[in-house]
Amino acid sequence: MAEAEEDCHADLVRTDDSERSGEANLQAELQMFRAQWMFELTPGVSSSGLEPLPCRASSREPGLKSVDARGKQEIAKEEKAKELFLKAVEEERNGALYEAIKFYRLAMQLVPDIEFKITYTRSPDGDGVGKRCVEDSKEDDKMADLLTDFQQQLTLQESSVKLCQPEVYVSQTHISALPMEVLMYIFRWVVSSDLDLRSLEQLSLVCRGFYICARDPEIWHQVCLKIWGRSCNKLVPYASWRDMFLERPRVRFDGVYVSKTKYIRQGEQSLDGFYRAWHQVEYYRYLRFFPDGQVMMLTTPEDPQSIVPRLRTKNTRTDAILLGHYRLSQETDNQTKVFAVIMKKKEEKPVDYHKYRYFRRVPAQETDHSFHVGLQLCSSGRQRFNKLVWIHHSCHITCRSTGETAVTTFDIDKMYTPLFFARVKSFTAYSEKPL
Repeated sequence: MAEAEEDCHADLVRTDDSERSGEANLQAELQMFRAQWMFELTPGVSSSGLEPLPCRASSREPGLKSVDARGKQEIAKEEKAKELFLKAVEEERNGALYEAIKFYRLAMQLVPDIEFKITYTRSPDGDGVGKRCVEDSKEDDKMADLLTDFQQQLTLQESSVKLCQPEVYVSQTHISALPMEVLMYIFRWVVSSDLDLRSLEQLSLVCRGFYICARDPEIWHQVCLKIWGRSCNKLVPYASWRDMFLERPRVRFDGVYVSKTKYIRQGEQSLDGFYRAWHQVEYYRYLRFFPDGQVMMLTTPEDPQSIVPRLRTKNTRTDAILLGHYRLSQETDNQTKVFAVIMKKKEEKPVDYHKYRYFRRVPAQETDHSFHVGLQLCSSGRQRFNKLVWIHHSCHITCRSTGETAVTTFDIDKMYTPLFFARVKSFTAYSEKPL
């Protein structure tokens, strides 16, 4: 009897254990179902880490395969977008902006925020402009060290390092075989008497040796002397003569300063008195400076396309051109001003004695007309020293017989519009004589 009761009690215990294990299995399965359901609702987000039971795996296998396929597709799309974006960065660094824009567009079509999902192993700017803007002082030191390094290499005795070396084999004599004196003379021809420093800077990009020749202090010193004369004997506060040329205010010689003026003028009334005409007047002023201190000025209604080629040299045949001299003046207010005295070309006309043969006539008094111009040199936009603002304009009439001079000063109003610089490539297309 006691043994029967013990067997019954054992059976009850097994039944309770089986019921408890069954409830635990149901709870685990329910928890796995919830996690799987949340995973399917939010693709790309991992589940709670629970794996389904083997008995339920076969029923949910198609759904898991579809979720895995979608996840793999998203990962492949993101990898492709990263590849396109990095290729666009490389194209932009190489200067191929059109190709870079195309790859940027393809990458953003795949993943719109791909830019924030890329971890760069190095800065996208590399050693480009962005880094130089952040570390200006370091880059200046590097450029100075670079010039010093090049100079040291050229001064090595019995060394195979030359000024420049041919990239490919040539049977003719290479330019590196020329002495340094001859090369510097060629560089002076490049600068020329027109002070074409733009061509000199382009020539310095050819090779290491040309870079050193283009930084020769003697060339830049002569350029500064031609522009400012005796006032540039001291180099302070500039680091070099090249820095003085780049930083100190000056007029530019490789183009013209042009201004355009418009105004409306009232015309005469008609004969019947019913209407009055109005005329729109439009004209241009041109100023062309030369390194030797001479300046040309022309006021004409003709557009720049027809006038600018005539201003190439001072020996122009345009009758209305005024010639003169100018000087730069830096006032105490730290403003650079340009003062010029210009006059019309003197043309000697033969005296017609037959005109006064049969009667006496008192000849008209001969006079000389000169114009005094004052301009303030300014910078506007990204260009430097490209704007001239009127501050003075007067006419001086001198009688040759008496020496008396009458001065007429013009009011500087809205008719005196500022002159802006325009570069003309033909002005420095060829050289007439060296620096």
